[in-house]
Amino acid sequence: MKILVAEDDRISRAFLQKFMSSFGEVDLAVDGMEAVDLYMDSIKENKHYDLLCLDIMMPKVDGLKVLKVIRQLEKQNDVPDAEHLKIIMMTALADVGYVDEAFRQGCDAYASKPVNTDKVEEVMRNLSLID
Repeated sequence: MKILVAEDDRISRAFLQKFMSSFGEVDLAVDGMEAVDLYMDSIKENKHYDLLCLDIMMPKVDGLKVLKVIRQLEKQNDVPDAEHLKIIMMTALADVGYVDEAFRQGCDAYASKPVNTDKVEEVMRNLSLID
């Protein structure tokens, strides 16, 4: 599995990299702009990501905008719904409005911080990313 972790907090990024590396190859983005760039590179190189762990609050471009851009790019490239990038939004924010907006924009799941690894594994199973 090819995984992209977009997280601006260094400690959270390192934690997610270590945890997710047991499921596949992990690339890291430190802000939203880098996440979009890495996603676009993966399409050009035909090495698509299977999962994006996306922080909502990031510098340059926030997670909600990244989510919106990715879903628009998928539509422009006629990616079938069954093959779209699975996106788990991650945030420490308690604001339900952000979560609702993320689901309206097309995220597949939501995980609150601090990240509960058992719940993330359960979400990955539910998204058919792992057995």
